[in-house]
Amino acid sequence: MTIRSQHVVVLHRWRDHYARYEDYIDHRIHRVTYVTTALARESIPVGAAGTVTVRATDDLPAVLEAVSTLSVRFGAPDLVMALNEGDLETAALLRGQLGCPGQSYHDLAPFRDKLIMAEVVHAAGVRTPAFADAPDSAAVKEFTQTHGWPVVVKPRRGTASRGVMRLESPEDLPKLEAAPAESRVVQEYVEDAIYHVDGVWTGTELGPWRASRYLNTCVDFTDGAVLGSIEEDDPDVLGPIGEFTASVGRALGGRQPWVFHLEVFVGTEEDGSVRLTFLEVGWRVGGAEIPFVWREVHGLDLAAAAADVQLGNRPGLETPENWQVGGWLLVPSPVPPPCKVVAASVPLPGDGGPYTHVVPAAGDVLPKVGGYEHVGIRMRFQGATSQEVRTAVETAARETSMVCVPHSPPRSACGLDR
Repeated sequence: MTIRSQHVVVLHRWRDHYARYEDYIDHRIHRVTYVTTALARESIPVGAAGTVTVRATDDLPAVLEAVSTLSVRFGAPDLVMALNEGDLETAALLRGQLGCPGQSYHDLAPFRDKLIMAEVVHAAGVRTPAFADAPDSAAVKEFTQTHGWPVVVKPRRGTASRGVMRLESPEDLPKLEAAPAESRVVQEYVEDAIYHVDGVWTGTELGPWRASRYLNTCVDFTDGAVLGSIEEDDPDVLGPIGEFTASVGRALGGRQPWVFHLEVFVGTEEDGSVRLTFLEVGWRVGGAEIPFVWREVHGLDLAAAAADVQLGNRPGLETPENWQVGGWLLVPSPVPPPCKVVAASVPLPGDGGPYTHVVPAAGDVLPKVGGYEHVGIRMRFQGATSQEVRTAVETAARETSMVCVPHSPPRSACGLDR
């Protein structure tokens, strides 16, 4: 059987190998081209047919120009793939302009607009915090008249906790008024612990999935605290989380398969039962070290499943009979990026420490690009129980150190590479 060669355009912004594209698309048969950044060029597969470097992969005009250049050499694109959350909208818009199949901008809206997301999930009967549109501080103040203080205000479109604010009282409203103008949503503050749940919705049920409890929060991380998570092994917690996650999968995904990164509040009711409240969900592989932990600890490639969805295939991941417990830890730079590393020290692998780590060398520069890849020190853990991994993560958080100084980087390059 002859397989027709297709031109597949990939939007790629990771420097590290979060995705193994050559495992997902046969680069010998298909013309696989990449629109990437200067930082991410080094992780482009050697089998790429062509590459164009742009300032940012979410810069739609620049990406359109890059795709036009690639189209002259390799033909009109048949498919567009983007696995990083920050590139999903660009990919959806590209599909619309190029007439490519796959997720449209309209289909993506419930996963990128947090107000629409909350409305859809709430309408499906999933427990959510009280929420409302927050076009200005007056709307926030009106919301608090019913739901009280504190509240959380965040961009309707955003990643990695960018722009999330906890407002304690009316005296905090000037913080909101001073922030750059953008569409926002206000939510009732929930004190319960935050978990993330990662996995596959097959279209009818949950495929493989894991629930993990955060160490600190993503918002704490933006304020300079470490961020980590430990996979949960308590069946009394996992049972309700699984049912809750399936309800979210049905509400937002329907009968279509998708890879999800769900965040959920987990608390305890007065009768001792588990209380679950929706926070938000992404139509994507989880960030930070999640793709690596799944590959290295569980032997499953979530990015492969996400690629299958975008290529029009059914995800083929099977649920393991036995799960190890994984975890990860991010240690931010002590000064805002861009900054140059002076020194970094981490616990050695083994003896209860991380099984691997990514540590910048003295003299390396941490760029100001957002996200969780270029943050400082990254560590990954595994063990037999959640408590074992938690102890290792907390020990590493105490014993890791990093010294940086401010740095002014040169302007990044862009253009056709090959």
